[in-house]
Amino acid sequence: MLKEEIYIGNKKLSNRIVMPPMATSKSTPDGLITPALIEYYKQRAVAGTGLIITEHAYISDNGKASPNQVSVSKEEDIEGLKKLAEEIHRCSDTKIIVQINHAGSLAKPDSLETEIIAPSAVVHPRRKDGIIPKGMEQADIDKVIHDFVHAAKRVQKAGFDGVEIHSAHGYLLNQFYSPITNKRTDAYGGQLENRIRIHCQILDAVKKETGGDFIISIRLGGVDYMEGGSSVEDAVKASVLFEKHDADIISVTGGLRGYINPDDATPGYFRDMSVPMKQAVKIPVLLTGGINTPEEAESLLKEGCADLIGIGRAMLKDPEWSSRV
Repeated sequence: MLKEEIYIGNKKLSNRIVMPPMATSKSTPDGLITPALIEYYKQRAVAGTGLIITEHAYISDNGKASPNQVSVSKEEDIEGLKKLAEEIHRCSDTKIIVQINHAGSLAKPDSLETEIIAPSAVVHPRRKDGIIPKGMEQADIDKVIHDFVHAAKRVQKAGFDGVEIHSAHGYLLNQFYSPITNKRTDAYGGQLENRIRIHCQILDAVKKETGGDFIISIRLGGVDYMEGGSSVEDAVKASVLFEKHDADIISVTGGLRGYINPDDATPGYFRDMSVPMKQAVKIPVLLTGGINTPEEAESLLKEGCADLIGIGRAMLKDPEWSSRV
C-alpha cells in the first residue's frame, strides 16, 4: 500500500510516503531560504517521497519560535520560497507544502521588547523561564487570523502545492485547543467547539483566499497526555469539524508535551488517535511517530491506522529512505 497513489484534494501523490516538518535552522537569521535548505529538501524529493511538508515557518515576528527559523511573514520572503518550490517541482513529482505557525507563549522573538501572546495569561507548562504571556484580545485574534491567511497567500504565490496549519506541539493554535492553556470564558474558550473556533475561522479564510486547487492540511496535537489536557475524544470531534471547514488532510501528533506519546514508544505511537479519526472522517489522515522501516509503514497502512505515513527521524538521517522502498 505504501507505493499506491492517493489524492489530497485535487492533487495526486505518487505514493503514501510523507516527510513531516522538522526544524533544521538552515535559513538565514531573518528567515530567508538558503541554498543549503533547498538542497536538503531536494535530496528527499528526488528519492521519491510522495509529499514533503516543510519545517514550520513563522507568520509574524511575535510568533517566531527559534533562531534561523524560516519566515513567511513578509513579501520579501516570497523570492526564496519560490526558488525552493521551483527546484522541487523541477527535479521530481513530489508535492510540497509549507507548514505555517505562530508559537504563541512558546515564542522566542528576536527582540526582547516584542510582546508574547497566548489565549490566556498562563505560563506554558514547557516554558522554563516562567514568562506569563499577554492574554489575547479580539484584535489580537483577528490579527493572527489575518497573518495566517496572508502567509498562505505568500506560499501559494511562491508556487507551493499547499500549506499546513500548525496546531500541535504546544504552539499557539494548540494552546487554544488545550484546556490546560485555554482558560478563556468568551467565544474562544470552554467547550471544544469554542476552543477550535479560531482554527475553523483560519481554515475558512485560507480556503476562500487560495481556492480549491490548493492543499490545506492541519496538524493537530490531539492529546496532551497530561492531567486535565485534551483527549482522544477531543481529537476525533475536532477532526470532524475540520473536515466540515474544508481541511484536505489531518496530520496527527502530540499536544503540549510535543511529538512524544509517554505511554507508547512503538512505531506509529499516535495511532490511539489516528484510528478513530480515520473512522470518523473521509479526508486522508497522516500518521507519524517512531516509524523507521518500510515494513512498519506498510503494516500500519494495512491495519487501517492511517492513509499516509510520515517518516521523520529516519528520513532526516537517510535522505534516500524513500528510494529504498
